[in-house]
Amino acid sequence: MEQMPRSRIWGKQNRTPFGKKNIHQTSVKDCLLHITKFRIEFRQSLNFTKNKKINDTKVLRVQTSSIIAKMLLKEIARFSLQHRTLYCYLILSIWIFLLIAGMYKYIGSIENGNNLLNAKGFGYRKTERFLAEEGDSTDRIRIKEINQTDCTHPFAIVTGEEGGSLEGWTLQGVLLLIRHGDRGPMAHVRGINEVDCGYENDPSLARYINFLQNTTTGSTSGGHWMKTGPFHGFPLLPAASKLCLLAQLTHKGIAQMLHVGDIVRQAYANALGLYTRVPISTQRTTPFNGSDFISNPTSSFQYVVDDVVIYSTRYRRTFQSAMALLFGVLPPEKWLAMQIQESHSLSYCFSDCACPQAEKLKKQLASEMNGHLSKHPAIGAIVQWIGAALLQNPQAAGQQINPLEIRDALLAHICHAAPLPCRKIHSNVPSADSYRYGSKTGSSSTQDPLGLDVINIDLDEATLSGGGAGPPINTEQPDDSDTTEQEPEIEGCVEKSHVLALMSYIHWAGMKELYSQSMRQQGLLRSYGLMRNIVAYMLRMISGDRVKFVLYSGHDKTLEYLIASLGVQLENPFIPYASRMVFEVYKSDKDTQYYFRLVYNGRDVTNTIDVCESGKSLNVPRGIRGGRAHLCPIENIIRFIHDDYFLSLNATNYKDACMAQTKQDGFF
Repeated sequence: MEQMPRSRIWGKQNRTPFGKKNIHQTSVKDCLLHITKFRIEFRQSLNFTKNKKINDTKVLRVQTSSIIAKMLLKEIARFSLQHRTLYCYLILSIWIFLLIAGMYKYIGSIENGNNLLNAKGFGYRKTERFLAEEGDSTDRIRIKEINQTDCTHPFAIVTGEEGGSLEGWTLQGVLLLIRHGDRGPMAHVRGINEVDCGYENDPSLARYINFLQNTTTGSTSGGHWMKTGPFHGFPLLPAASKLCLLAQLTHKGIAQMLHVGDIVRQAYANALGLYTRVPISTQRTTPFNGSDFISNPTSSFQYVVDDVVIYSTRYRRTFQSAMALLFGVLPPEKWLAMQIQESHSLSYCFSDCACPQAEKLKKQLASEMNGHLSKHPAIGAIVQWIGAALLQNPQAAGQQINPLEIRDALLAHICHAAPLPCRKIHSNVPSADSYRYGSKTGSSSTQDPLGLDVINIDLDEATLSGGGAGPPINTEQPDDSDTTEQEPEIEGCVEKSHVLALMSYIHWAGMKELYSQSMRQQGLLRSYGLMRNIVAYMLRMISGDRVKFVLYSGHDKTLEYLIASLGVQLENPFIPYASRMVFEVYKSDKDTQYYFRLVYNGRDVTNTIDVCESGKSLNVPRGIRGGRAHLCPIENIIRFIHDDYFLSLNATNYKDACMAQTKQDGFF
């Protein structure tokens, strides 16, 4: 047998160790590739778990352990024992251990950070409550005033000087104007979902909710208003019981209106005969409420329904407020028969809406307010600081945030006893020259369908102004000396001192606006249509018409314009939630003289009206209730609306008052 060359034998003998070495190197390479793939798959699984927002730590740990076990078994099955060495699995085990340790550290940070609230990716940390009893006595008094005057808690709504029982006088009718109840903020506010806007343990609210949930008729179904008309399908309750939804009424707002309705019922229902029943045979049809009467199938008598007229702007918060109030005034059967009429304007201008001069005055008021704010740079800085902390979409750099928008957002926290927010802010404080908000961009306001008047929100046209003539008021500069030479901190919390300084300034500027000549003129123009409507109903009431009760459900500007046009003097320049303004119409028992009385939030303000002051009104006893009441002749307000209304505008009618100044300025 021929002997093979030594080199060939050696080569053959070396194949096995050479091949084994090759296999060993391939195993290490494959192992590292599998480790990398495992890292990617594990991180994807961890991100998936994180994105699912699993807050329960135990569930997260179980799911993570399951993921690791499955992946490990998968990898073990894919690796052949003949091609893997021990140290590969040791490396894999160490890597898994490190990943688990990192994950548990992440879970621990979640457990330790439960006080952080996420609002669109921004940290929002709870801090002290604004209403907490701390600080000096002056601050505590001011905080209490803000809480009482601006929030209008349902338990604080009590009967005032309203009443249809005056000695020697008979109540002929009532015209009631209201601002809707408590609502969510008008701007998008960070962390607002964490504020509890619910209201519990109120018997009136519980009864109303139970009635709506258990009543299905041609008028209501599933808590919605089903009668034909502009409000068909509107919900009668807020969409959420505890959330402060954007510009939507809260359950607290419903409770407020139910309490106001209870006051109205006690003061006027019996005197006006709103519970009167008549035989069914006397029924007749009317254009507004379908029929004069609503009957109970089991009774031979029915309620009169054409003695009540209801108006509302086409917004859920005003509609829901009107229906809640009426539920407290009327019997349920009559309530179900009501038909709601729509106002296309926030100011209830009816047919007298288009007015260029009113728009010019609006811009003038904004310009006057800009001048005030530019003189208080510390207040401007506070507004920017709070706005950056509260608002999700603050103004762009260099633009001043509207202080009233900040006030509205703050009230959502203050009125619901929520903590003031904290967060990190990275923004520049603009210079004093940039404090301009009269022409605020990005407003959430919309115009009415006719394009004649702003209607969407209470803050539209709510720019502050100053100057002009008016009654003696406190026009001292607001106290902002503590922050005059300081810029707000870039990181931190909204503090009580910030809120008090801002509220003090807004109140001061609001008083100057309320009694300015520009505001008086704008009020005259904006509320002219409403004034005409009110006087027309007064005349119908004293002429024996069946209408006894008229309700206008509106916004703060609805009442502000009317107050400005009448010259009513108030201590608070802002209209709180659930405010009520009542015109009571009386007839003398001795003769055919007719008078009216004006009551605002339970206070008789008749003698503060321009047409009724200086001895133009009577002071009469209130009968068994005690005290005195002021009565003003109806002929005074009729003469005012027909003869003297436009004197301050140098015009004799609405058309000339709206166009005269514009022509002088060269617009036409």
